[in-house]
Amino acid sequence: MATFLYRLGRLAFRRRRIVVMLWVAVLAAIGIGAMSAPGTSSGALSVPGTQSQRAIDLLRKEFPQASADGATARVVFEAPSGQKLTSAANKAEVESLVARLERSPQVSGVTDPFADGLVSRSGTIAYTQVSYKVAQADVGAAAHTVQTDVVAQGEKAGLKVSLGGNAVKNEATGKAAELIGVGVAAVVLVITFGSLIAAGLPLLTAILGVAAAVLSVTLATHFFDLASSSTTLALMLGLAVAIDYALFIVSRYRNEIRDGHEPEEACGRALGTAGSAVVFAGLTVIVALSGLSVIGIGMLTSMGLASAFAVAVAVIIALTLLPAVLGFAGLRIMKGRLHTRRMKALERGEGESMGVRWARFVTRNPVKVLAVSVAGLALLAIPAMSLKMALNDDSGKPPGTTQRIAYDTLSKGFGPGFNGPLTVVVDARGSDDPKAAAQDAYTMLTELDDVADVRPPSFNQAGDVALLGAVPKSAPTSEATKDLVDEIRDHGAALHQDTGADLMVTGLTAVNIDVSTKLSDALIPYLAIVVGLALILLLLVFRSIVIPLKAALGFLLSVVSTLGVLVAVFQWGWLKDLFGVDQTGPIVSLLPILLIGVVFGLAMDYEVFLVSRMREEYVHGAQPTQAIVQGFRHSGRVVTAAAVIMVSVFSGFLLDSEALIKSIGLGLAAAVFIDAFVVRMTIVPAVMALLGHRSWTLPKWLDRILPNMDVEGEKLRHALEAEPTDSAPEPVLAGVAAGAHASSDDHGAPRAVTGVRRSDDTETPPPAQQADTTESQAPARRKRLKNPLRRS
Repeated sequence: MATFLYRLGRLAFRRRRIVVMLWVAVLAAIGIGAMSAPGTSSGALSVPGTQSQRAIDLLRKEFPQASADGATARVVFEAPSGQKLTSAANKAEVESLVARLERSPQVSGVTDPFADGLVSRSGTIAYTQVSYKVAQADVGAAAHTVQTDVVAQGEKAGLKVSLGGNAVKNEATGKAAELIGVGVAAVVLVITFGSLIAAGLPLLTAILGVAAAVLSVTLATHFFDLASSSTTLALMLGLAVAIDYALFIVSRYRNEIRDGHEPEEACGRALGTAGSAVVFAGLTVIVALSGLSVIGIGMLTSMGLASAFAVAVAVIIALTLLPAVLGFAGLRIMKGRLHTRRMKALERGEGESMGVRWARFVTRNPVKVLAVSVAGLALLAIPAMSLKMALNDDSGKPPGTTQRIAYDTLSKGFGPGFNGPLTVVVDARGSDDPKAAAQDAYTMLTELDDVADVRPPSFNQAGDVALLGAVPKSAPTSEATKDLVDEIRDHGAALHQDTGADLMVTGLTAVNIDVSTKLSDALIPYLAIVVGLALILLLLVFRSIVIPLKAALGFLLSVVSTLGVLVAVFQWGWLKDLFGVDQTGPIVSLLPILLIGVVFGLAMDYEVFLVSRMREEYVHGAQPTQAIVQGFRHSGRVVTAAAVIMVSVFSGFLLDSEALIKSIGLGLAAAVFIDAFVVRMTIVPAVMALLGHRSWTLPKWLDRILPNMDVEGEKLRHALEAEPTDSAPEPVLAGVAAGAHASSDDHGAPRAVTGVRRSDDTETPPPAQQADTTESQAPARRKRLKNPLRRS
């Protein structure tokens, strides 16, 4: 692996014009194809195997006019203060608006508020249900225009008109989160590298990679039905990992330049070492996201696969386009230094970086650090025991939006259950008396305590399938409504035994309940599959049993702690004013499983980036504790920068007005912060310091079976050390950056001299003569080596 990537890096560096032209051609081709793509994708939830989905399939066949899986809208009318909708003028205006909705494109049916009893007892509030022939994502602009015109016409007549339901177009949100994320990323990269060119390369390649991925996902709508949120998730994750991967490789490239290598050689070595870590980090993310397919929900499958593809593109960009761009930058990547006085002092070898000091503190006090960290995460995880999940509805929309006004108005006039009516289907094709079976179902529904209203049965043309409506007294996302759905289904078993008819409950509320149940049931299997596959990958990367197990256990700590934070804020209401949370309620059921997939991938990124450098130092002869410190010396700053960027990007979503977006932003930001700074940079080094050499042990029988992927570049190092000569290298940094130390790492601190032949080919004293004080010694002068892998 390392040798192949070394050659690939040098080839892309050398043939940079051809590589860039190929990528431009690929982007142009994908862009042209995406321009003619449908551009719309399904946002409907399809949950095969659930009762609600079976009922929808039956209704689609027996009641095609009902558009069982079509979008719906509720138009709510409220009379002016002191008036009633039943007055002649107001009634005529409402009937005019209903007639206009009936003439709207894509509409399959509209209820009459006055004929169908959809006026409140006070006579001040009424509503009409609009059913569309198409799914939510396919409701066209003309239909949305009619909705807007109806609101404007009603308000002109003095009525208060609001819109709810999934057919209503969401109000456009600002791009503050994306702008904040990119801005913070740019600042952090400039601080990390102290160079505008070095900071710009990760952003440039990340933007190009994300463009390629998003255009490809759009192009795929020619052939596949993708969830409407697939592109959004692919964009977010693609940008996140692309910056991470480019940051890691550029940092290693600059280190190799400082070690005295020519730019082309430095690029090859950077890809041979850091590039290997990028490949396996990317594979873990791809495994985690692709694993969403096992849940069996089409929307999650398309989101996971689209995001996994975006990550794959980010890896390919990092291994091909980035080396080519480094070829154009050359030694200029070392110019334009913007370091502070402290960073300049570190360049001169004065003092140590914060990362090194932190690593030394942790390795000197591993038991205390581990106990405090685990105890703190355990406290954060306590609220997760009260986790309740449900899909979001209009009650979670920001105050003042038309959906939220419609929800609150309907609740005020009729009760909260009218925002989530249940559709009850009686399949009496196996019954001797279908009408009697339907009547029994109707009687059963009217006797249930939590049912506010029941619509009498209507039959299909054959007269053997009946459709009923039931309105709960409680809100759609409440536990009481979930219990009501379960109770109706339980009564269905008795109905089947008495009449031979099957009773099924569907509708948006029932579908949401079934999705939440399926997601809850899938959490443990999904965790097992994703963690199991990732353990295998990490076993190959680190050739250790302890490291993968430690990584997985640390990830589980991160997840439960993050869920605890979400429950405390959004369910219990702690600090809700600080985060702008309008009301508390269950956690969105999609969030925990998405959180697991996304955070697991990012967590394994940090694990691979940090621990792979520790393994490289250990394989090259460093003692376990010294390897930990050296890992922080070379990778701690990069991991810190990557985590700060991610936390900032995700925290930007807290500025959104919608509770769902806020919960996603807080969940991802908290998870990355906890995993990067508490787990990877605190618990991991503490555990490794306690275990010592045992961290890297592998049974001999397993060592023989596992292929050696050479992630740390050991084989590459031996190949590059072949046929050494005594000639000293010419300094390639002469005149590039004043004050730049030829052997300092990206922190500005000098490289350690550890008593072994390192990957930078420095000959040092044997391990027995090592001492901490050697880290401050001037680096030994490297020998120029004849490189048998170098090709002209």
